[in-house]
Amino acid sequence: MNTTIGKRIRTFRENKGFSQEELAEKLHISRSTYQRIENGETNSWINHIENICHSLEVNLDDILKPEEGYVQVNNNNESTNDNGSGVIQNQTINYHNSDRLIENLYDTIASLKEENRLLKEEINLLKSK
Repeated sequence: MNTTIGKRIRTFRENKGFSQEELAEKLHISRSTYQRIENGETNSWINHIENICHSLEVNLDDILKPEEGYVQVNNNNESTNDNGSGVIQNQTINYHNSDRLIENLYDTIASLKEENRLLKEEINLLKSK
């Protein structure tokens, strides 16, 4: 699980002054589910990322970008800054892979929106019968 993303979400939530309960309500999930997202115990944040960004008024990039102080790694898995020690600390994926991940997340969000729209149509048809 990814604790870094959970920590970023927590920081943005705290900066907005929301409690876990308040943000969970906005996301239509239980507080315990939300708590698991912040603690990095689940990757279900991906299912709620659009609402998280909207509720916290942040961009997806703000949640997914590498943190300051993290060493950038290129496609050859070579450190671009290893402090001369030969040890890579706080390794992150390179920006190219991050961009691909972000594109995939946007595609997933679009697919989920379309699926949601179709389900709503189906529900409306069933209600009208």
